[in-house]
Amino acid sequence: MGNVRDWMYFPRRLPEFEAGVIEFLDASFTKAAKGSQIYCPCKQCKNRYWYRRDEVFDHLKGHGFIEDYYIWVLHGESPSQTRFNAGIDDDGDGMHDNFDELLHDWFRDTLDETSTVQEDLNENTKKLYQLLEDGNEELFPGCKSFSKLSCIVRLLLYKTDHGLSNMAFDEMLQFLQKMIPEAKLPASFTQAKKITRDIGLDYKKIHACPNDCMLYWKEYEDAEVCHICHTSKWKQVNEKQNNHNSEHYKTTSRVPAKVVWHFPLKSRLQRLFMCSEIAKHMRWHDEGRPKDGNLRHPADGKSLKEFDSLYPHFAKETRNVRLGLSSDGFNPFGTMSIAHSTWPVVLVNYNLPPWMSLKPEYFILSLLIPGPEYPGNNIDIYLQPLVEELKDLWVNGLETYDKSKDETFKMYAALTWTISDFPGYSMLSGWKTKGNFACPCCNHETSSLYLKHSKKTCYMDHHRFLNAQHPWRRNKSAFNGKNENRLSPNPLSGVEALSELSSVTNIFGKTQKKKMIALAHGRKSQYFLTCHTSNSINVGIILM
Repeated sequence: MGNVRDWMYFPRRLPEFEAGVIEFLDASFTKAAKGSQIYCPCKQCKNRYWYRRDEVFDHLKGHGFIEDYYIWVLHGESPSQTRFNAGIDDDGDGMHDNFDELLHDWFRDTLDETSTVQEDLNENTKKLYQLLEDGNEELFPGCKSFSKLSCIVRLLLYKTDHGLSNMAFDEMLQFLQKMIPEAKLPASFTQAKKITRDIGLDYKKIHACPNDCMLYWKEYEDAEVCHICHTSKWKQVNEKQNNHNSEHYKTTSRVPAKVVWHFPLKSRLQRLFMCSEIAKHMRWHDEGRPKDGNLRHPADGKSLKEFDSLYPHFAKETRNVRLGLSSDGFNPFGTMSIAHSTWPVVLVNYNLPPWMSLKPEYFILSLLIPGPEYPGNNIDIYLQPLVEELKDLWVNGLETYDKSKDETFKMYAALTWTISDFPGYSMLSGWKTKGNFACPCCNHETSSLYLKHSKKTCYMDHHRFLNAQHPWRRNKSAFNGKNENRLSPNPLSGVEALSELSSVTNIFGKTQKKKMIALAHGRKSQYFLTCHTSNSINVGIILM
């Protein structure tokens, strides 16, 4: 069961939150002293300042409650009065692993609703529900603090937090089994990892060329050398030849030079529909969205409306998933003194309502591209697994069980657009976002001016985007000294972009040197393009 005071951390515009605030104020001021003031538990005051009822109400509506204030200890409650599944065990020893809440983060109310495995479910769903039932199994007879599944997850978390090696983890499991023979623990790290894989938390490591030429994937999975630049996929170790000679020679280790983490998309989309509450929200963009002409959600925008008109078979099923792709680099070491850039590729689910779709717990991490250097235009090398999944979800779909309707349906998915800053836009699309033609909207009509002394390019004539009768079009002094009579440039449509690229031979990895090598070998491949629609929203198009 979830916390009955979860309303405290709902979006503050919802009526449930406001009703809960009134409930809190009623309970608190009933026990308050005659001064008719209480501590304000908002995020800014943090129970440090006294205010009247109306002021506390305004603070909570404006800032929300401080974190984890489920038990109102400073407003008349004692910790023993209210438990709310907040980590306090019924036996009073304070030892509780909150694993039910952890599973609720993954599956929300699936635990509460699932008691038996139904006959009409697909195999993946049966495996997941069976695993959730196993989560209620005691670690050993009489153990109330941990289930078998929660203990395994806790041990894996301990391994990650403290950097234990696989061998050290195996030895720890063997020690625990000798100490508690009745404990139902896996024999090795491999077996423990397999359990989390069944939950749908698995990832795949794909080896990559250190020069970003190719992935050792599919038909190249067993290759030892890059077929483009002929570099070994293993790390090269420098060693001295002998004590009398300072020259070095390289030996090949069995450690891959570069590894990409791929988090499969299909199982994560299926998992969304295994919870009845989230499954209902997956239809919100069509069934729950107010259709009064106001722009509240991307589904109200011109881009998705045009998409639905172009593909009515996709729009007919409201549970089909609309995704947005975003990517940017970050330094995982937390210091700017280290030149390192790791690039995650994240998918955003736009079926969900706006107060859910942009919450971190609903983001879908698809790829993690390691550094130390950013991938640049070669990012499409690493996008291949994701592109393949998206193409399969668009063409063939995926059998998915919907808990809210208790039925299995064919789910399709589409990548509707990308979201990025200008450098990320350049990497994802291959469009050069600097120089004379930096604007992807204006294309060849970009109005640029090179400043020879600062050696920079600036972009002028923005008043041509104004209405034809706008007075600023005749304002010479504020712009370039001329009247502006030109209309705004026409954005390049997807069809026009495809037409212009029809005669271009493209490959994954746009570095010029690799192009020449690949073309010499007669290699052809695919191209991932990002173009603009008429309303200047990036739309991801996969060209076959």
